[in-house]
Amino acid sequence: MRSRKPRRLLLSLLGNHVVDGYDEWVRAAAFLEVLSGAGIGQAAARAALDRMVVVGMLERRKDGREVVFRPTPHARRVIQGASARVHGPRPFEPTGDGWTLVTFALSEKHRQTRHKLRAALLWEGFGAVRDGLWIAPGEVDLTAALERLQPDLPAGAVVAFRAHELTAFPVAPAVADAWDLAAIRAQHELFLREWGGEPSLVQPLVDQTALVADWLTLQRTDPRLPQEFLDSDWPAPCTVEAFRTWMDALSAPAAEEFGSLVGKAVAPRGSGV
Repeated sequence: MRSRKPRRLLLSLLGNHVVDGYDEWVRAAAFLEVLSGAGIGQAAARAALDRMVVVGMLERRKDGREVVFRPTPHARRVIQGASARVHGPRPFEPTGDGWTLVTFALSEKHRQTRHKLRAALLWEGFGAVRDGLWIAPGEVDLTAALERLQPDLPAGAVVAFRAHELTAFPVAPAVADAWDLAAIRAQHELFLREWGGEPSLVQPLVDQTALVADWLTLQRTDPRLPQEFLDSDWPAPCTVEAFRTWMDALSAPAAEEFGSLVGKAVAPRGSGV
């Protein structure tokens, strides 16, 4: 079984069935059952839930003898924002033309903020050309991407601007420096090995949770480069088709299974993370 991060599985489950679809507390046992089906041990799953509470993504309280969780308002905003890309019509194509460049300088005392900034840039498709200079294809909405970080960023720490390629200075070498195309292709091929076949409905909730977790991993890897920088047989169209085929097949039975797990009928959602 493919190794998956418990946190990404939790985000997938929350996005598919809780955010926008289920506004009640969820028993810890429900989360543990789904993650167990995806190959995550109880200790790792409980640690992931605890970590989600610490970072402000989940609220936790006692309900009798049970521990229950629900996403925070912050988590709902984050997951809803990610859903737009997860279910977007062209998930591996840039928005607009040209390039977005970002440079930043953060001292050692801002190490945690620097780590979060890099994570946000990676999700938006940025790659590092050299120390402190990052590039992404198309027009990236940095205001939205860095909204959470703004209170922690010193004035002037981040500088961003739009750019277009100059004939005498082709951008291809920078693309080669910023992204490992072979590694990106390998991630698409890994996704296809896992999800390229006919959908199975044996364990729809676990499979849907794993599917979207793998899709999030792939989207974090693929920067959405223009077609001119990619091989003619680039596998992205095939992975998009596979993802949509499985999501269409799993949506209704996974919602039914989640409803049984939490003891309440839940309608299938088409916009979760």
